[in-house]
Amino acid sequence: MQRILFAAALLAGPVALSPALAQQIPAAPPSVVDRVVKESFTKLPEGWAARLVPDETMQICSVTRNQPSAREAEAIMAREARTVKVPEGSVIGNWKEGEKIAQNGRGGQFSDPPGTVSGGNCYACHQMDPREVSYGTLGPSLVNYGADRKFAAEDAKAAYAKVYNAQAVFACSSMPRFGHNGVLGSEQIKDVVAYLFDPASPVNKPLK
Repeated sequence: MQRILFAAALLAGPVALSPALAQQIPAAPPSVVDRVVKESFTKLPEGWAARLVPDETMQICSVTRNQPSAREAEAIMAREARTVKVPEGSVIGNWKEGEKIAQNGRGGQFSDPPGTVSGGNCYACHQMDPREVSYGTLGPSLVNYGADRKFAAEDAKAAYAKVYNAQAVFACSSMPRFGHNGVLGSEQIKDVVAYLFDPASPVNKPLK
């Protein structure tokens, strides 16, 4: 039966498997996954090899296919929460810079030219400015995000923490750990939070 399911998976090609079918296909042993990943990257720049080594959270999420047990999820969120560094004082930066970061999908690739500034590529998963016509839907819409929360400072800090390390809030979240992994710096995250929470940001300007 498993061979039939595996053949079906191959024939499916790039088409996404149904959750039920995906659950029936046995997971490859971690050692096999590690070997395939390492053999897939043979020309890494100096210092990049460490990125192929999953940390404890990534290992659990991979093995459980992003469905950790309640106990594992609790442990993940507790561990990841200890990595979050929320600045003292206001976490609201410059929303105009935050908009650039949200639109910027560059960075984090070994083909990047020196000096490339990483972006958050937020629009790949979220709707933000309701006037923007190109956005992904993997994550929830963030239109009116700050206004819906009355621009509360505590909610802004919670947003900062989530951008810094989303897995401190949702275990095995699909959202990158931007601050934890050094993709975005503190000032950049503050700018993204401003894009969400500044009353002047287009995110908080409903369509008329």
